Amino acid sequence: MEKVGIHKRDIMVDRVEEAKDSQQEAQQQFASALEQLSALIAFDGGDLQTQYELTNEQYENSKNAAEEVGARIAAVENVADALFDEWHEELSQYSSAKLRRQSEQKYKETQRRYNSLIKAMHKAEDRMQPVLVALKDNTLYLKHNLNAKAIGALQGEYQSIKEDVEVLIKEMNQAIQQSQQFIDLLKS
Repeated sequence: MEKVGIHKRDIMVDRVEEAKDSQQEAQQQFASALEQLSALIAFDGGDLQTQYELTNEQYENSKNAAEEVGARIAAVENVADALFDEWHEELSQYSSAKLRRQSEQKYKETQRRYNSLIKAMHKAEDRMQPVLVALKDNTLYLKHNLNAKAIGALQGEYQSIKEDVEVLIKEMNQAIQQSQQFIDLLKS
């Protein structure tokens, strides 16, 4: 886990920053997918196949972004487990009770903040799945019904997807904010 000269805490900061970045990218991607769906619903003549391809591309990009977020969260959890295990083991090595107490307080506070962070990250990640399912359903429906009537049928779904994306973005903003606070804590 640790590389020469790089401590677990520094690796943890890097991993949380990477997770935060992937959440920001996913947030932008889901907003783009919603924008494409909105453009599709407002579609007024032209090549439906092109519209389908654009919509499908946005779905695929959203799916990839969600997978990247999941991988980044797993990487954070991996290094956090190693960091907290090592820290807990090293607490018993202190000869100074005062320093051990201070380190234990910082350990508990860091672990509490980490647990809050990872919970927020998973909450945002969990919100992605229903949005992906709805995007895929609408993309498939459009694929199999490439006509103006199909686009009209998607209008009812759009509002629901829009609300889901708005909630997802809100959850991701909270996770991103907590990520930054946790990074600041580790750097202090």
